[in-house]
Amino acid sequence: MTYYDQVKEAADAVTARVGGGELPSTAVVLGSGLGDFASSLEPGVSMPYDALPHWPASRVVGHEGRLVVGTARGRTVAALAGRCHLYEGHDLRTVTFSIRVLGLLGVKILILTNAAGGVNTGFAQGALMVIDDHINLMGQNPLVGPNDDRLGARFPDMTEVYSTRLRRIADQAGRELGRPLPHGVYAALLGPSYETPAEIRYLRTIGVDAVGMSTVPEAIVARHMGIEVLAVSCISNMAAGVLPQPLDHAEVMETTRRVRGQFIALLEGIIGRL
Repeated sequence: MTYYDQVKEAADAVTARVGGGELPSTAVVLGSGLGDFASSLEPGVSMPYDALPHWPASRVVGHEGRLVVGTARGRTVAALAGRCHLYEGHDLRTVTFSIRVLGLLGVKILILTNAAGGVNTGFAQGALMVIDDHINLMGQNPLVGPNDDRLGARFPDMTEVYSTRLRRIADQAGRELGRPLPHGVYAALLGPSYETPAEIRYLRTIGVDAVGMSTVPEAIVARHMGIEVLAVSCISNMAAGVLPQPLDHAEVMETTRRVRGQFIALLEGIIGRL
């Protein structure tokens, strides 16, 4: 079975689970500790990843591992509560499998979220940063290998990975909540170790505002399929060397727990304006 056939089989399985309901035109990928949004969808058809053919499991704390299709602000939305990562030992075709499925389902707008380390010293823990651009420092690209024209063009343009239109909508939603959103550049590194203070100084020098271990491969694949992309980082901790303390995943989870109400409100505000 080819990769395309696997993606198609998973998309058909999601379609069958939704039944005669409307398929989503908008999707949200929820990062570490941010999965509560999926439970807010109504009425909500919930599908554990292990119930969908070929779908990779999510095995990181804070990534629940289920796909929910329901409505938010009157719009049908697919929410992915958790993702798999390159550092878990997957290849990038596996890491981006869910995005391929969303594309075949007819998703036109993708909102990517993540928990990220703050490189910009002007940020505070709990800030929600709109990603304006990214730097891929993973050493890999999900489009390497034979190109299947059914999924996208061989050489997709990356001039505007993150939609200007959607970023403007996010700003409007943030202002309405009384929470102006900072913008910045996100760097994706392989992980799973956190960066060293020297690496963070390097990242700051090349113009990075936040750093993480996800999102960029998904954004590249989404643009390959012609999907409009918005991405928001929750600054869950300050990166190594910014504060005189070690980094801990529990801190990431605690910060995302603290801001989840504002985060859900922001997502709903964005979706309501689409």
